[in-house]
Amino acid sequence: MDKNKVIALISLLDDPNEEIFSTVEGELLKEEVDIVPELEKAWELTLDSAYQKRIENLIHTLQFRDVKSRLRAWLQSPDDDLLFGAFLVSRFQYPELRYEDINDKINQLRKDVWLELNDHLTALEKVRIINHILFDVHGFSRNNSNFMSAQNSFICDVLDTRKGNPISLSVIYSVIAQRLGIPVYGVNLPKNFILAYLDDSAEFSSTDKGSEVPVLFYINPINKGAVLGRKEIEFFVQQQKLEPKVSYFLPCSNKDIVQRMLNNILYAYESTGQTSKADEVQELLSLFGDIPKA
Repeated sequence: MDKNKVIALISLLDDPNEEIFSTVEGELLKEEVDIVPELEKAWELTLDSAYQKRIENLIHTLQFRDVKSRLRAWLQSPDDDLLFGAFLVSRFQYPELRYEDINDKINQLRKDVWLELNDHLTALEKVRIINHILFDVHGFSRNNSNFMSAQNSFICDVLDTRKGNPISLSVIYSVIAQRLGIPVYGVNLPKNFILAYLDDSAEFSSTDKGSEVPVLFYINPINKGAVLGRKEIEFFVQQQKLEPKVSYFLPCSNKDIVQRMLNNILYAYESTGQTSKADEVQELLSLFGDIPKA
């Protein structure tokens, strides 16, 4: 970034000539998102509402383009870390959000669980400890008062309010479990989202979507980590009048999880008439069609 050039261009954003403004805007849009602080300074130093609006639009365009670029890179990377994917979803709404802040909060929760674990615990005993720390000690729960809100899918909001939806609570639960070496992975069950505790002998990575792996039991984070068997999942599928699919019982990929988070957000924005935000989420979702086939 040529700082002096950027500052000079920003000073021309208030030119009443539309052709000049269009040229200046085009030059600034060639820059990366790191020019945003200079744009924010200019916004603070003026009382011209039209100038401020132009700056706001530029900032938004740069920040959205940055999120889209980073999400595309995440989708194309074999190391599609789940927490980072969830962070990018949150960054759509909170462009200034830092991954380090999210990561630190997750690591604190992980530490709280780790202090209660030992090498002699069974799988069920480990789950009971995670459940106790997350749901009893820290009070994570379903957001019953505003269940369809987009905020329930933004991991930063869920970590702050302790309120979320099935998928955001599952993300927090599985990330903590996996960081402790506990094989808990997301299951893309329609009308809910649950977790599978795999047999310790199973080898699974998030890219092994749909792989036939041995599942010991299932976990329902929306119900304080209640443990479920396969029969209960089969009953749920039948009760919801869903066509049974093998994928409803197996771990899904991290990409599937992030895609579903975005779908939830899209639905929330469409339901509340926020069409411009819905259009942008749809643009992010379109990237998932570009994932290279394995």
